[in-house]
Amino acid sequence: MSTAHRAYIPTNAHSNQYVLVELKPSDEFYQTFKSPEACYDKLSRLFFRLAEDESLSNVHFIANDKLPVVRYHSEYYCFQTQKQMLFFYNPKYHEAQNAFIKPDYKARKIRLLFLATGSDIRANSAQFHRRVHRLIKHFKAELPDLPLELKVRDHQHLSYDLFARDKGHKETYAYKLRSLYARYEKRNCDLPQPRSELTYATVALPLSRRLKQNLKLHDHDYGAMYKRIETVFTDVCEKHGIAHRAFVANGKTPLVRNSQVDISEQNSELQKMSFDTTSDDAQQLSFYEDDNLVEAVNFIFVAGQHDCHERGYGRFMNRVHEALKDLTGDIKLRPEHDDLIVRFYQHISYIL
Repeated sequence: MSTAHRAYIPTNAHSNQYVLVELKPSDEFYQTFKSPEACYDKLSRLFFRLAEDESLSNVHFIANDKLPVVRYHSEYYCFQTQKQMLFFYNPKYHEAQNAFIKPDYKARKIRLLFLATGSDIRANSAQFHRRVHRLIKHFKAELPDLPLELKVRDHQHLSYDLFARDKGHKETYAYKLRSLYARYEKRNCDLPQPRSELTYATVALPLSRRLKQNLKLHDHDYGAMYKRIETVFTDVCEKHGIAHRAFVANGKTPLVRNSQVDISEQNSELQKMSFDTTSDDAQQLSFYEDDNLVEAVNFIFVAGQHDCHERGYGRFMNRVHEALKDLTGDIKLRPEHDDLIVRFYQHISYIL
Protein backbone atom coordinates (compact mmCIF):
# COMPACT_ATOMS: atom_id res chain seq x y z
CA MET A 1 0.00 0.00 0.00
CA SER A 2 1.44 3.38 -1.01
CA THR A 3 2.64 5.75 1.73
CA ALA A 4 3.99 8.51 -0.56
CA HIS A 5 2.31 11.88 -0.05
CA ARG A 6 2.62 13.01 -3.68
CA ALA A 7 0.86 11.54 -6.68
CA TYR A 8 2.72 11.55 -9.99
CA ILE A 9 0.26 12.60 -12.68
CA PRO A 10 1.00 13.03 -16.41
CA THR A 11 1.86 16.60 -17.41
CA ASN A 12 -0.76 16.39 -20.17
CA ALA A 13 -3.55 16.14 -17.57
CA HIS A 14 -6.49 18.51 -18.09
CA SER A 15 -7.72 20.81 -15.34
CA ASN A 16 -11.22 22.28 -15.07
CA GLN A 17 -13.01 24.41 -12.50
CA TYR A 18 -16.56 25.65 -12.31
CA VAL A 19 -18.76 27.22 -9.67
CA LEU A 20 -22.47 26.45 -9.59
CA VAL A 21 -24.80 28.72 -7.62
CA GLU A 22 -28.37 27.60 -6.91
CA LEU A 23 -31.34 29.69 -5.86
CA LYS A 24 -34.68 28.08 -4.96
CA PRO A 25 -37.32 30.71 -5.81
CA SER A 26 -40.59 30.52 -3.88
CA ASP A 27 -44.02 31.48 -5.23
CA GLU A 28 -43.66 34.68 -3.24
CA PHE A 29 -40.38 35.35 -5.04
CA TYR A 30 -41.99 34.88 -8.47
CA GLN A 31 -44.89 37.13 -7.47
CA THR A 32 -42.53 40.11 -7.29
CA PHE A 33 -42.23 39.87 -11.10
CA LYS A 34 -44.88 40.13 -13.82
CA SER A 35 -44.19 36.56 -14.96
CA PRO A 36 -41.52 33.86 -14.75
CA GLU A 37 -40.17 35.10 -18.10
CA ALA A 38 -39.88 38.64 -16.72
CA CYS A 39 -38.04 37.21 -13.70
CA TYR A 40 -35.57 35.31 -15.87
CA ASP A 41 -35.03 38.29 -18.16
CA LYS A 42 -34.26 40.68 -15.31
CA LEU A 43 -32.04 38.27 -13.40
CA SER A 44 -30.11 37.10 -16.46
CA ARG A 45 -29.42 40.71 -17.50
CA LEU A 46 -28.20 41.49 -13.99
CA PHE A 47 -26.07 38.34 -13.97
CA PHE A 48 -24.41 39.06 -17.30
CA ARG A 49 -23.73 42.69 -16.35
CA LEU A 50 -22.05 41.66 -13.11
CA ALA A 51 -20.06 38.98 -14.96
CA GLU A 52 -18.74 41.66 -17.32
CA ASP A 53 -17.72 43.77 -14.32
CA GLU A 54 -15.71 40.84 -12.93
CA SER A 55 -14.26 39.85 -16.34
CA LEU A 56 -15.87 36.41 -16.11
CA SER A 57 -16.11 35.31 -19.72
CA ASN A 58 -17.80 31.88 -19.63
CA VAL A 59 -21.08 32.14 -17.72
CA HIS A 60 -24.53 30.59 -18.10
CA PHE A 61 -27.95 31.41 -16.64
CA ILE A 62 -30.03 28.23 -16.33
CA ALA A 63 -33.76 28.14 -15.51
CA ASN A 64 -34.93 24.79 -16.88
CA ASP A 65 -34.27 22.47 -13.89
CA LYS A 66 -31.55 20.55 -15.73
CA LEU A 67 -28.34 19.68 -13.91
CA PRO A 68 -25.14 21.10 -15.46
CA VAL A 69 -22.36 18.56 -16.04
CA VAL A 70 -18.97 19.96 -17.11
CA ARG A 71 -16.16 18.11 -18.89
CA TYR A 72 -12.93 19.02 -20.67
CA HIS A 73 -12.92 18.83 -24.47
CA SER A 74 -10.77 20.36 -27.17
CA GLU A 75 -13.94 21.65 -28.89
CA TYR A 76 -16.83 23.52 -27.29
CA TYR A 77 -20.18 21.72 -27.14
CA CYS A 78 -23.36 22.08 -25.11
CA PHE A 79 -25.90 19.25 -25.23
CA GLN A 80 -29.22 18.95 -23.45
CA THR A 81 -30.98 15.80 -22.32
CA GLN A 82 -34.20 15.51 -20.33
CA LYS A 83 -32.34 15.89 -17.01
CA GLN A 84 -28.90 17.31 -17.84
CA MET A 85 -27.00 20.08 -19.57
CA LEU A 86 -23.63 18.80 -20.74
CA PHE A 87 -20.90 21.40 -21.23
CA PHE A 88 -17.68 20.38 -22.97
CA TYR A 89 -14.99 23.05 -23.22
CA ASN A 90 -11.30 23.91 -23.15
CA PRO A 91 -10.71 26.59 -20.49
CA LYS A 92 -7.71 27.89 -22.39
CA TYR A 93 -9.73 29.03 -25.40
CA HIS A 94 -13.50 28.90 -24.95
CA GLU A 95 -15.75 31.73 -23.80
CA ALA A 96 -19.55 31.86 -23.75
CA GLN A 97 -22.53 33.73 -22.33
CA ASN A 98 -25.89 31.99 -22.56
CA ALA A 99 -29.32 31.87 -20.96
CA PHE A 100 -31.14 28.52 -20.96
CA ILE A 101 -34.78 29.11 -20.11
CA LYS A 102 -37.86 26.91 -20.38
CA PRO A 103 -40.79 29.07 -21.57
CA ASP A 104 -43.96 29.29 -19.46
CA TYR A 105 -42.29 27.40 -16.64
CA LYS A 106 -41.53 28.17 -13.00
CA ALA A 107 -38.11 26.66 -12.39
CA ARG A 108 -37.65 24.98 -9.02
CA LYS A 109 -34.04 26.14 -9.11
CA ILE A 110 -32.38 29.05 -10.86
CA ARG A 111 -28.74 28.20 -11.49
CA LEU A 112 -25.77 30.43 -12.26
CA LEU A 113 -22.86 28.55 -13.83
CA PHE A 114 -19.34 29.99 -13.94
CA LEU A 115 -16.67 28.15 -15.96
CA ALA A 116 -13.05 29.05 -15.25
CA THR A 117 -11.02 30.21 -18.25
CA GLY A 118 -7.36 30.77 -19.03
CA SER A 119 -4.23 28.83 -18.13
CA ASP A 120 -3.05 27.36 -14.81
CA ILE A 121 -6.58 26.68 -13.62
CA ARG A 122 -5.54 25.03 -10.34
CA ALA A 123 -3.00 27.74 -9.49
CA ASN A 124 -5.58 30.47 -10.13
CA SER A 125 -8.58 28.69 -8.60
CA ALA A 126 -8.72 30.81 -5.43
CA GLN A 127 -8.64 34.04 -7.42
CA PHE A 128 -11.46 32.75 -9.66
CA HIS A 129 -13.52 31.80 -6.61
CA ARG A 130 -12.99 35.24 -5.06
CA ARG A 131 -14.33 36.95 -8.19
CA VAL A 132 -17.35 34.66 -8.32
CA HIS A 133 -18.02 35.16 -4.60
CA ARG A 134 -17.90 38.94 -5.04
CA LEU A 135 -20.35 38.72 -7.95
CA ILE A 136 -22.76 36.54 -5.98
CA LYS A 137 -22.86 39.02 -3.10
CA HIS A 138 -23.73 41.85 -5.52
CA PHE A 139 -26.29 39.63 -7.27
CA LYS A 140 -27.99 38.69 -4.00
CA ALA A 141 -28.17 42.34 -2.93
CA GLU A 142 -30.28 43.08 -6.04
CA LEU A 143 -32.81 40.28 -5.43
CA PRO A 144 -36.28 40.86 -3.91
CA ASP A 145 -36.19 41.58 -0.18
CA LEU A 146 -37.19 38.07 0.91
CA PRO A 147 -35.47 35.35 2.97
CA LEU A 148 -33.16 33.77 0.38
CA GLU A 149 -30.27 31.33 0.46
CA LEU A 150 -27.81 30.81 -2.36
CA LYS A 151 -26.02 27.46 -2.38
CA VAL A 152 -22.50 27.76 -3.76
CA ARG A 153 -20.63 24.70 -5.07
CA ASP A 154 -17.04 24.94 -6.28
CA HIS A 155 -16.03 21.96 -8.44
CA GLN A 156 -12.50 21.20 -9.61
CA HIS A 157 -11.46 18.31 -11.85
CA LEU A 158 -8.14 16.87 -12.93
CA SER A 159 -8.44 14.29 -15.73
CA TYR A 160 -5.72 12.12 -17.24
CA ASP A 161 -5.01 8.73 -18.82
CA LEU A 162 -3.71 6.25 -16.26
CA PHE A 163 -1.76 4.61 -19.09
CA ALA A 164 -0.14 7.79 -20.47
CA ARG A 165 3.38 6.48 -19.76
CA ASP A 166 2.66 3.23 -21.62
CA LYS A 167 1.69 5.31 -24.66
CA GLY A 168 4.96 7.25 -24.61
CA HIS A 169 4.18 10.30 -22.45
CA LYS A 170 6.84 9.96 -19.76
CA GLU A 171 6.68 13.40 -18.12
CA THR A 172 4.83 13.64 -14.81
CA TYR A 173 4.21 16.29 -12.17
CA ALA A 174 4.21 15.54 -8.44
CA TYR A 175 0.90 16.70 -6.95
CA LYS A 176 0.27 16.84 -3.22
CA LEU A 177 -3.43 17.36 -4.07
CA ARG A 178 -4.12 19.58 -1.08
CA SER A 179 -7.69 20.04 0.08
CA LEU A 180 -9.55 22.98 -1.47
CA TYR A 181 -9.90 24.73 1.86
CA ALA A 182 -6.14 24.46 2.55
CA ARG A 183 -5.31 25.83 -0.90
CA TYR A 184 -7.77 28.70 -0.58
CA GLU A 185 -6.64 29.51 2.96
CA LYS A 186 -3.04 29.82 1.78
CA ARG A 187 -4.17 32.31 -0.89
CA ASN A 188 -6.24 34.37 1.57
CA CYS A 189 -9.56 33.26 0.10
CA ASP A 190 -11.79 32.90 3.16
CA LEU A 191 -14.89 30.73 2.80
CA PRO A 192 -18.04 31.00 4.93
CA GLN A 193 -18.90 28.48 7.63
CA PRO A 194 -20.40 25.95 7.71
CA ARG A 195 -18.95 24.38 4.59
CA SER A 196 -18.71 20.87 3.22
CA GLU A 197 -15.82 19.27 1.30
CA LEU A 198 -15.89 16.15 -0.86
CA THR A 199 -12.97 14.50 -2.67
CA TYR A 200 -13.19 11.47 -4.93
CA ALA A 201 -12.02 9.87 -8.17
CA THR A 202 -14.01 8.22 -10.94
CA VAL A 203 -13.16 5.99 -13.88
CA ALA A 204 -15.48 5.02 -16.72
CA LEU A 205 -14.47 1.69 -18.28
CA PRO A 206 -15.96 1.10 -21.76
CA LEU A 207 -17.23 -2.45 -22.26
CA SER A 208 -15.49 -3.10 -25.56
CA ARG A 209 -15.96 -6.25 -27.60
CA ARG A 210 -12.51 -7.46 -26.54
CA LEU A 211 -13.19 -6.80 -22.86
CA LYS A 212 -16.48 -8.70 -22.98
CA GLN A 213 -14.60 -11.62 -24.50
CA ASN A 214 -11.98 -11.41 -21.73
CA LEU A 215 -14.78 -11.47 -19.15
CA LYS A 216 -16.28 -14.54 -20.85
CA LEU A 217 -19.69 -13.03 -21.53
CA HIS A 218 -21.93 -15.87 -22.71
CA ASP A 219 -25.62 -16.06 -23.62
CA HIS A 220 -26.30 -12.43 -22.64
CA ASP A 221 -25.57 -13.21 -18.99
CA TYR A 222 -24.79 -9.58 -18.16
CA GLY A 223 -25.37 -10.09 -14.45
CA ALA A 224 -22.54 -12.62 -14.23
CA MET A 225 -20.21 -10.22 -16.06
CA TYR A 226 -21.08 -7.34 -13.73
CA LYS A 227 -20.66 -9.58 -10.70
CA ARG A 228 -17.22 -10.62 -11.93
CA ILE A 229 -16.12 -6.97 -12.36
CA GLU A 230 -17.67 -6.00 -9.02
CA THR A 231 -15.80 -8.79 -7.23
CA VAL A 232 -12.45 -7.72 -8.69
CA PHE A 233 -13.23 -4.08 -7.84
CA THR A 234 -14.09 -4.96 -4.24
CA ASP A 235 -10.96 -7.08 -3.83
CA VAL A 236 -8.55 -4.41 -5.12
CA CYS A 237 -10.20 -1.70 -3.00
CA GLU A 238 -9.88 -3.80 0.14
CA LYS A 239 -6.29 -4.67 -0.73
CA HIS A 240 -5.34 -0.98 -1.05
CA GLY A 241 -7.39 0.36 1.83
CA ILE A 242 -10.08 2.25 -0.08
CA ALA A 243 -13.06 2.11 2.26
CA HIS A 244 -15.64 4.22 0.41
CA ARG A 245 -16.39 3.10 -3.13
CA ALA A 246 -19.14 2.46 -5.66
CA PHE A 247 -19.66 0.35 -8.77
CA VAL A 248 -22.20 1.77 -11.24
CA ALA A 249 -23.27 -0.22 -14.30
CA ASN A 250 -26.86 0.88 -14.86
CA GLY A 251 -26.22 3.40 -17.65
CA LYS A 252 -26.80 6.42 -15.40
CA THR A 253 -24.45 9.32 -14.70
CA PRO A 254 -22.98 8.90 -11.19
CA LEU A 255 -23.25 11.82 -8.75
CA VAL A 256 -21.35 11.64 -5.47
CA ARG A 257 -22.79 13.40 -2.43
CA ASN A 258 -22.21 13.67 1.31
CA SER A 259 -24.70 11.56 3.28
CA GLN A 260 -25.01 14.33 5.86
CA VAL A 261 -26.60 16.48 3.15
CA ASP A 262 -28.11 14.10 0.55
CA ILE A 263 -29.49 10.58 0.33
CA SER A 264 -28.85 8.03 -2.42
CA GLU A 265 -31.52 8.19 -5.13
CA GLN A 266 -31.88 7.98 -8.90
CA ASN A 267 -33.93 9.13 -11.86
CA SER A 268 -33.94 8.14 -15.51
CA GLU A 269 -30.44 9.59 -16.12
CA LEU A 270 -28.71 10.23 -12.80
CA GLN A 271 -27.52 7.94 -10.02
CA LYS A 272 -26.94 9.88 -6.81
CA MET A 273 -24.90 8.06 -4.17
CA SER A 274 -24.18 9.36 -0.68
CA PHE A 275 -21.24 8.53 1.58
CA ASP A 276 -20.45 9.27 5.21
CA THR A 277 -16.89 10.50 4.82
CA THR A 278 -16.49 10.93 8.58
CA SER A 279 -16.72 7.16 9.14
CA ASP A 280 -13.80 4.76 8.78
CA ASP A 281 -16.17 1.84 8.16
CA ALA A 282 -16.27 0.29 4.69
CA GLN A 283 -19.09 1.61 2.49
CA GLN A 284 -19.68 0.01 -0.90
CA LEU A 285 -22.60 0.80 -3.19
CA SER A 286 -23.38 -1.19 -6.34
CA PHE A 287 -25.92 -0.43 -9.05
CA TYR A 288 -26.50 -2.71 -12.03
CA GLU A 289 -29.28 -4.66 -13.72
CA ASP A 290 -28.81 -8.25 -14.84
CA ASP A 291 -30.76 -7.73 -18.09
CA ASN A 292 -29.25 -4.38 -19.12
CA LEU A 293 -26.02 -4.23 -21.14
CA VAL A 294 -24.47 -0.77 -20.75
CA GLU A 295 -21.74 0.91 -22.79
CA ALA A 296 -19.46 1.52 -19.81
CA VAL A 297 -19.16 0.73 -16.12
CA ASN A 298 -18.09 3.33 -13.56
CA PHE A 299 -15.79 2.95 -10.58
CA ILE A 300 -15.96 5.57 -7.82
CA PHE A 301 -13.35 5.97 -5.08
CA VAL A 302 -14.35 8.39 -2.30
CA ALA A 303 -11.85 9.87 0.16
CA GLY A 304 -12.74 9.87 3.83
CA GLN A 305 -11.50 12.38 6.37
CA HIS A 306 -8.75 9.92 7.33
CA ASP A 307 -7.45 9.95 3.72
CA CYS A 308 -6.25 13.57 3.92
CA HIS A 309 -2.60 13.39 4.98
CA GLU A 310 -0.60 16.56 5.56
CA ARG A 311 -3.70 18.36 4.20
CA GLY A 312 -3.40 16.56 0.87
CA TYR A 313 -4.81 13.56 -1.02
CA GLY A 314 -1.65 12.44 -2.83
CA ARG A 315 -1.40 9.20 -0.83
CA PHE A 316 -5.09 8.46 -1.44
CA MET A 317 -4.70 8.85 -5.20
CA ASN A 318 -1.60 6.64 -5.22
CA ARG A 319 -3.73 3.91 -3.65
CA VAL A 320 -6.41 4.51 -6.29
CA HIS A 321 -3.79 4.18 -9.04
CA GLU A 322 -2.49 0.92 -7.56
CA ALA A 323 -6.01 -0.48 -7.24
CA LEU A 324 -6.78 0.42 -10.85
CA LYS A 325 -3.59 -1.18 -12.12
CA ASP A 326 -4.45 -4.40 -10.28
CA LEU A 327 -8.01 -4.30 -11.62
CA THR A 328 -7.02 -3.61 -15.23
CA GLY A 329 -4.36 -6.31 -15.05
CA ASP A 330 -6.95 -8.82 -13.88
CA ILE A 331 -9.33 -8.05 -16.77
CA LYS A 332 -6.41 -7.87 -19.23
CA LEU A 333 -6.63 -4.31 -20.51
CA ARG A 334 -3.81 -3.28 -22.86
CA PRO A 335 -2.14 -0.14 -21.43
CA GLU A 336 -0.44 0.72 -24.73
CA HIS A 337 -3.78 0.66 -26.59
CA ASP A 338 -6.61 1.26 -24.12
CA ASP A 339 -7.43 4.60 -22.52
CA LEU A 340 -8.40 4.64 -18.87
CA ILE A 341 -9.33 8.21 -17.96
CA VAL A 342 -9.09 8.99 -14.26
CA ARG A 343 -11.01 12.03 -13.04
CA PHE A 344 -9.97 13.46 -9.68
CA TYR A 345 -12.72 15.64 -8.19
CA GLN A 346 -12.61 18.19 -5.40
CA HIS A 347 -15.82 19.92 -4.29
CA ILE A 348 -16.55 22.49 -1.62
CA SER A 349 -19.97 23.97 -0.86
CA TYR A 350 -21.53 26.53 1.46
CA ILE A 351 -24.61 28.73 1.84
CA LEU A 352 -24.44 32.45 1.19
